[in-house]
Amino acid sequence: MDKNNFFTSAPSVRSSRILYTPSPFARTWLLHLQEVGTLQALKPHTSRREKLQSYLCFVVEDGEGELVYEGKTYGLKTGDVVFIDCRKAYSHSTDIHLWTLRWCHFYGPSLTGIYAKYRERGGRPVFTPADAAPFRQIFQQLYNIAESSDYIRDMKINEGLNTLLTLVMQESWNPGERREGRKRKSCMDVKNYLDEHFAEKTTLDALSAVFYMDKYYLTKCFKEEYGTTINQYLLQIRITKAKQMLRFTDEKLETIGLECGLGAANYFSRAFKKIEGMSPSEYREMW
Repeated sequence: MDKNNFFTSAPSVRSSRILYTPSPFARTWLLHLQEVGTLQALKPHTSRREKLQSYLCFVVEDGEGELVYEGKTYGLKTGDVVFIDCRKAYSHSTDIHLWTLRWCHFYGPSLTGIYAKYRERGGRPVFTPADAAPFRQIFQQLYNIAESSDYIRDMKINEGLNTLLTLVMQESWNPGERREGRKRKSCMDVKNYLDEHFAEKTTLDALSAVFYMDKYYLTKCFKEEYGTTINQYLLQIRITKAKQMLRFTDEKLETIGLECGLGAANYFSRAFKKIEGMSPSEYREMW
């Protein structure tokens, strides 16, 4: 680890940061920290970056500023959180109301896919959580771990970054403008119906008729709320139920397939193997 706690010589900011060098194992397999710290602006300034193999998350602890990212300008105020892909050009600045930030740069082999899913589900570069305190706490915990000599600090950093991502997604997925109570209730009613009637043959047209919803709207609403299509969700439920029956009953494959809504034994076996990578019989023998 390359630790560097310091006050910068630049007159525009005062910062305390740690530059972290993860192990080769962490670089290959884990979410890993690159930098973590705090910044207090002493006068108006702008920072610009691009083509960094890094993701940046920061919380505005005090003051105001703005972020320019993907051709858009976002006003930032106390309590706002930023989460961006630093491979793209960006800049952030503060002017009259000088800000204080708490931040980290990080990366990992799975992070590109995670960020893509985050944006697909409606995650925004800037959002305002109901409470910014958990974000501040996570940044401080990451700082403390990074400056420690703990022999498993890479694992603890990975855990902390996963907690940070969970907070980000919890607060920013399905933005407020998509969360009208009627839409949420409608999608929840559909989900509850699928949970109860998963073994029955179900079509979008049938669901549309049951819930008096346009099937295209229903499809969009469900995916926005739960991050998967109705068909994928049904398949997950059916496969999970089949696994339970394979492990804890002696029912024949034909019976299990029919009771789980996966059809006759041949179709059931093909569908099961496509998801689990093994046949139902192999799964049963394994347990």
